[in-house]
Amino acid sequence: MSRQQKYSAAATAYRKALALDPSLPGISLNLGLAEFKQGKFGAAIAPLKTALKENPQSSQVATLLGFSYYGAKQFPEAVKYLQPVAAADAGNAELHQSLAESCLWSRDYACASQEFEKILKQNPNSASAHILMGEALDGLHEPQQAINEFQAALKVSPKEPNIHFGLGYLYWKSRQYDDARREFKNELTIDPKSAQSLTYLGDIEMKNNNPDAAIAFLQKAVQISDNIRLAYMDLGTLLNEQKKYTGAIAAFRRAIELDPTLPDAHYRLGRVYQAAGNAGEARKEFDRVRELHEKSDEDALLPKMSAPSPEPKP
Repeated sequence: MSRQQKYSAAATAYRKALALDPSLPGISLNLGLAEFKQGKFGAAIAPLKTALKENPQSSQVATLLGFSYYGAKQFPEAVKYLQPVAAADAGNAELHQSLAESCLWSRDYACASQEFEKILKQNPNSASAHILMGEALDGLHEPQQAINEFQAALKVSPKEPNIHFGLGYLYWKSRQYDDARREFKNELTIDPKSAQSLTYLGDIEMKNNNPDAAIAFLQKAVQISDNIRLAYMDLGTLLNEQKKYTGAIAAFRRAIELDPTLPDAHYRLGRVYQAAGNAGEARKEFDRVRELHEKSDEDALLPKMSAPSPEPKP
């Protein structure tokens, strides 16, 4: 059945066979493969784990299991299975790319940078590898090396979307605001609807004490995308300074909706209520601040510009 692309029917048949006799050899592998071929990576994991127990030396099963975890976005588990098979197959670019990305999304930046270094040795003109290497170096708190990788990516592919934003963000983190502004504007020439670029341009204008220009950038950003927390934080701060309390309250409330675990928006919202004369609401927000702990990954580049690669091809 699988050879006729009838993977769903095949999976049903294999499950029935296993229900009758769980010890049937090879059926767990066939079931896992049928689920994998359908792109049902989560469903493929259990039968492939059984198949690997049946044949622990099988690199084929280990690879399928690793790719299944990768497709299911369970990246630490993907690393566990992909790492040994990648070490034994140096020339398999897809395998090493998936391992590198799994390391990156597991925030194992040392592993990621090692893998991307191998990829770049084989293909120094891979813009995507330079970008991901830059993200790994950013995670390792190596800002100049990360900047160098994004600059290398731009040399390879100067008009590829998101590279200028990533480079601009690294400059922004390093407080090189003039360089950051240039890159964000370059990004907007490629993608005029880059809400992230508009947000950080607004933030730079705010830092440079240009509130009207900052508000214009930030309002345009939130019209394009309503899920960038920094845009609402900055907008709320600027509107509060202009005593536009209704708008400031709405902005900080949206920032809280986007991440209710961070105390900064609660604190700033409390200050707005305080300035507006609403002592009761202000007290609630300040009480909430005391309950929260600082746990933020907001300064990492990875979640801002990257998504995992497309799912493994069945």
